Amino acid sequence: MLSAFTAQSIVEIKQRDKSKIESILAYGDRLLVGLNTGSLRVYRVNDPIDENKAHNGPTTEEQRPPSSSNSKPVDLMREEEKFSKHKVEQLAIVKEARLLVSLSNGLISIHDSQTYQLQETLVKTKGATAFAVTSNIVKDPTTGVPSIVSRLAVAVKRRVILWSWHDSELHPDTAEFTLVTGVKTLTWATGVKFIAGLTSSYVLVNIETSEVTDIVGPGSIGGAPGQDGGRFGGVGVSTISYMGLGGAAPKPLATRLGEGEMLLAKDINTLFIDTDGQSLGRRQIPWAVAPEAIGYSYPYLLALQATKGTLEVRNPETLTLLQTISLPNACQLHIPQPNISLAHAGKGFLVVSERCIWRMGALDYDSQINALVDRGRLDEAISLLGMLEDALLRDKEGRLREIKMLKAQTLFDLRRYRESLDLFTEVSAPPQRVIQLFPPIIAGHISSRSKGTNDAREAEEHATAAVADTEASGGADEEKESGIKKTTSADTELNRQSSGASQKDPDGAKGADATEVQQHDNSPMLEGKDLKAATAELRPFLVSARTRLQWYLNPDGSLKDAQGRANTAASHVQEAQELLLAQVPESAEERRQQLLSTAQLVDTTLFRAYMFASPSLAGPLFRLDNFCDPDVVKEKLIETERYNDLVDFLYGKGLHEQALELLEKLGKGEKGKETNSQLAGPHRTVAYLQNLPPEMIDIILRFVEWPLSEDPELGMQVFLADSERAETLPRARVLDFLEKKDTALAVRYLKHITQELNDTTPSFHQRLAEDYIQGLRQRDVSPKWEEDALAFLRTSRYYKPYKALQMLPADDPNLYEARAIVLNKMGHHRQALDIYVFKMKDPAKAEEYCNQLQLAEITSATSPKRGKRSSATDLEEKTTSIYHTLLSLYLSPPPPHKPQWAPALEILAKHGARMPAASTLDLIPEVLPIQDLESYFRGRIRSANTIVNESRMIAALRSSLAFSEEAKLRLGDGLPRGNGGRNRHVLITEDRVCGVCYKRFGGSAIKVLPK
Repeated sequence: MLSAFTAQSIVEIKQRDKSKIESILAYGDRLLVGLNTGSLRVYRVNDPIDENKAHNGPTTEEQRPPSSSNSKPVDLMREEEKFSKHKVEQLAIVKEARLLVSLSNGLISIHDSQTYQLQETLVKTKGATAFAVTSNIVKDPTTGVPSIVSRLAVAVKRRVILWSWHDSELHPDTAEFTLVTGVKTLTWATGVKFIAGLTSSYVLVNIETSEVTDIVGPGSIGGAPGQDGGRFGGVGVSTISYMGLGGAAPKPLATRLGEGEMLLAKDINTLFIDTDGQSLGRRQIPWAVAPEAIGYSYPYLLALQATKGTLEVRNPETLTLLQTISLPNACQLHIPQPNISLAHAGKGFLVVSERCIWRMGALDYDSQINALVDRGRLDEAISLLGMLEDALLRDKEGRLREIKMLKAQTLFDLRRYRESLDLFTEVSAPPQRVIQLFPPIIAGHISSRSKGTNDAREAEEHATAAVADTEASGGADEEKESGIKKTTSADTELNRQSSGASQKDPDGAKGADATEVQQHDNSPMLEGKDLKAATAELRPFLVSARTRLQWYLNPDGSLKDAQGRANTAASHVQEAQELLLAQVPESAEERRQQLLSTAQLVDTTLFRAYMFASPSLAGPLFRLDNFCDPDVVKEKLIETERYNDLVDFLYGKGLHEQALELLEKLGKGEKGKETNSQLAGPHRTVAYLQNLPPEMIDIILRFVEWPLSEDPELGMQVFLADSERAETLPRARVLDFLEKKDTALAVRYLKHITQELNDTTPSFHQRLAEDYIQGLRQRDVSPKWEEDALAFLRTSRYYKPYKALQMLPADDPNLYEARAIVLNKMGHHRQALDIYVFKMKDPAKAEEYCNQLQLAEITSATSPKRGKRSSATDLEEKTTSIYHTLLSLYLSPPPPHKPQWAPALEILAKHGARMPAASTLDLIPEVLPIQDLESYFRGRIRSANTIVNESRMIAALRSSLAFSEEAKLRLGDGLPRGNGGRNRHVLITEDRVCGVCYKRFGGSAIKVLPK
């Protein structure tokens, strides 16, 4: 069992001395002993209990007080033989007032704590059976100034009388409370509440409100068995309580535990309550016989069994018996103040019999934790660590985490996988430590599980037998004696299993700072349903671990900078890294390497777990940023023929060449195979290439060849898709590649970037123009090609016409129109019209050519001066019209061509008004009849009349507008609060003042503002 305390006898009454110890009081280096003769012996403790220091860890030579090895633990300083005429039943001290309080012969006496002289006997306490003292720091509600308030509560039959000291001054008033039956014991719960143990029950008394409330508990505690107490008011503060020696019969006992908790005990029944008197709902302590006294020495619960002469040390949370100390005839406990806070840490307490006093020395808490771990009492070690303050232990958080990981590992061995992995997740265990508990199919090469199935089964049977033997042969001593039927809980089984393991290898659990637990060769092998269940619980742990790793690692494996962890404090970052890594190196590069290695282990193990239990979940993992080992993943996916998942994985890892080689191999394979049906053909390859960034242009051009050969329409989607990546590809590289492959593909790509993407790069337009001209020269192009080529040559403004003209021979009929368009771009309109009129002999296209030029000139003409309308006739009078050029070609053609009267007359009829009259009439030969020019003259006259009529209409409209504006000016617009015009009037009265200077107008000049 645990050795939390060791007993040391410090006072022994010699055989010839007939005195008996009735009460004791320890404070500072003084020990007061009250005897049955009424004497008071004062001892000096040579190794005093320091009230101001907490004992943390083993005492060093500097901390140990100087004393010789042969010195006595105590020295008798003096003896006050006439301290009392009767036995001294109880002692207490009011330190602030320097008063010593004693109970003797049913009376309370007040003595000086320095001289021990009697100062006063409280007559009102005649018949007193017990008393309790408490001291607290209380702030004044009005001034807020703190003061020390000490209170003395005395039980006199059914009454409780209360005295108070405020900063060492006795308060003149006393309070008195009358209860239903005689009071046996008193215990302060807070500074303003005390619990009175009556003959058959307990009550809670609030001294401020005078409220007395019964506490209902099981059995002899009071009230109906199994019922809890009601609600009570009050505010709890730390208190110090003292209890005297009682009779042999079980009496109502009470003690303070941790902050805000109390324990009531009567006979073998117990009740845990808070300082408000409400039950905490915890189970009773399994005592076989009623304890003589109970107490609390931080952080343990103490119970003195007088009938057996033993002191029991229990965990107040789990109620487990941790230590039993044999102390013959012991009947009283005395715990120096304070007994419930950090200040009491490491202090001893005193156990008293009629002729002996033992001082209980506490082992340092780190050693106690190690002892519990060595014995496999992991739950007790965790509970004890939770109760202790951080300052009392070396690396409390690290110790607690390590022990919880030991517990989780033991739970795993007991096949309680969910509890085990939940606990591993709670403490953020290093992933390697958890993963190595699994067989190689999950953990790979780091697995520490035995590979022999027979050995594993034998180990499992051996562990089960050990648990059964422990259950049959052992158990807590108190459970044996109580005779209560015990049901073995899972936690008990866990502790016993751990205990058996620790006995085989006691050093395996000692190192709380160790980062790995030694795995035994006889660990049970996981197989079948057990392996599936364990793997299902492992996956949430791995997901949690990879989420934490993403706090520190970028997807490319580099460490995130401070900005990447803007929401995470530096201390938290370091703490989290220590949780994820077994040992945190100092250099950033080593830390990055270790984090990267851990991330790779986590993701690869998660992949194996998915493939083992749920292969369909492996695909979504690959679509996220991951650090899976490519060799492991590739081998496993090829083995299971999950090629789609393999392609997704290779894409995520940036292994594009391997992925595309695999897609090409599968796409060119036999399409009838079921495994390759989804990957047959170039569709999957094209989709993959479309997702590659422009930086991968070399890989794109390398692997797009076979889709272009197999299906050009589909393959071109790599370059023509409506996506950002396709639009940002290096266009010159793509164009060079396509021209080598097929000119038609290059032309299609050039059309896409120049027309759909509006790329104005001259080189692209020039190359497209040259490709179009080359196609036109082949004479076997489709009408669509010819139409697209002529439209491009006509609309594009970025190619160089003179270079295009060099590629267009003048004698090729297929290139006449293209040559005319290029000449138009160069401004050689007469040569272009010459082609339309004499070579192509198409008057309609010649007229359309002129119409387009005329429309462009009118659109680009500068705006006319104000007040004068610009017309087409004005423009034609100033410059020679393109129609004039066309008409000259018709009427005065160069030899050997003859005049063409019909198209010339049609031009005069349609566009004569747009040509200068004088030069036009000069072109008309004298032999042409006037009758044929009727349409020309009629058009000219109509054009002139139109201009005159339009001018008149404009003048009339302007006159109407001027009239309307003048009417508004004179008469106003007629709208409410609108413009009043010249008809506006202002009324001036005697009270009217200026809106600016606020002076009365009177006979002053008046000026009206616009508004």
